[in-house]
Amino acid sequence: MTQAGRIVIVTGAAGGIGRALVNILAADTVIAVDLPGSGVVELARGLGEPHLGLECDVSREEDIVALYGRVEAQLGQISVLINNAGVGPTMAATVDTDVDDFRRGLAVNLIGPFLMARGGARRMRPGGAIVKRNAYAASKAGLISLTKSLACEWASRGIRVAAVAPGCVRTPMIAELGRAGKIDLAAMRRRVPMGRLARPDEIARVVSFLASVQACYVTGSVLAVDGGWMSFNQPGDASPEVEGALRTELSRPDERTDARVVLVTCGANGIGAAVALRFAANGDTVVIADKDSAAATLLAALLGGKNTAKSVDVAIESEVVALFEGLRGRFGRLDILVNGASIDAFAAGVEQMPAEIERVLHVNLTGAFTCAREAIKMMRPGGVILNLGSINSFPPFACLWRLEGGDGHADPLHGGRTGANRHSHSHRRSRLHPHACHS
Repeated sequence: MTQAGRIVIVTGAAGGIGRALVNILAADTVIAVDLPGSGVVELARGLGEPHLGLECDVSREEDIVALYGRVEAQLGQISVLINNAGVGPTMAATVDTDVDDFRRGLAVNLIGPFLMARGGARRMRPGGAIVKRNAYAASKAGLISLTKSLACEWASRGIRVAAVAPGCVRTPMIAELGRAGKIDLAAMRRRVPMGRLARPDEIARVVSFLASVQACYVTGSVLAVDGGWMSFNQPGDASPEVEGALRTELSRPDERTDARVVLVTCGANGIGAAVALRFAANGDTVVIADKDSAAATLLAALLGGKNTAKSVDVAIESEVVALFEGLRGRFGRLDILVNGASIDAFAAGVEQMPAEIERVLHVNLTGAFTCAREAIKMMRPGGVILNLGSINSFPPFACLWRLEGGDGHADPLHGGRTGANRHSHSHRRSRLHPHACHS
């Protein structure tokens, strides 16, 4: 996912996630940044030329100015900034937290990233990317807001800004706190649905993705990488003890190299077709399921190999069950389900009829649930279900409706105000228009 010739700045580079980032991005020119005495200079020296290690306290504006002055003098413009530096909570109760400690957290976790981002953006060309690793408490909320506002402000300059929100990560600091009895690692694992802490490289890979051209349409987003922590919103344990959890935390398991079996619903057109093409290009076996059987068959033929097409309406449970029974008989398993089937009424809420709403729910929600239910029965550990959703159910299409009833009512069709003289106009209404890509 790297681009040759990029200049990448990584702050907090000497820590657990920082070192993982430096290693993953070593195909680029990495400027590793951390506090004096952190070993960051030696870290970069060990990577060899052209990598560079610089000491800098990101809570000090003068240090940041000096940092960018040296970078500009030696390397010119930069391509990517990864604001990884951060300080953790003091582990003290709020009533015992000193104001200076609070301010230090804001200086490192919020103000520092802003100053680094400002300096980096001034030296970036279009295509540059800024990725932030969220910090704690008040600084976390501030950094999320900062990510979104800077993304909007700098989008016209071709610079993307995104953030990663890690969950519990087994960094050297966390491991030492566990050994010292200051935190309960076993309790933390039970609170994570996946039953374990993350490895630093798992966070680093997501950061690397957001900084790559693969994420060229992602800006202003905050991506949680937390093993499901934020999804578990109830008391009690989220997971029983998971066998091999500690082993997985300490070392990356061997990656599977065999072709995966991938089912893409609504896979014949649009986004679904693009997803199917991507998996097929990776050497996976793709099953294209769509109500448009002709288009699905055509795409499967184009992909060739073992890729196949299936006709299905995901709103009909019997068709979904039959689909998965067929897949079980042919492949014996399913590795990835991409739930992409969807329709939209493309009408104002005041105009949608109950039957239209029910049809949307049958396809977009019940259909996705039925497919997930059947997929789980066929999946081995490592299986993945990806649900494609929209950021908005009613985009700003041309307005085709108006409210009429008397003088002074709004008239989106014509602008201005309505009156009795407008009542002769036909009352336009938008009916159900299925999304171009639906099952």
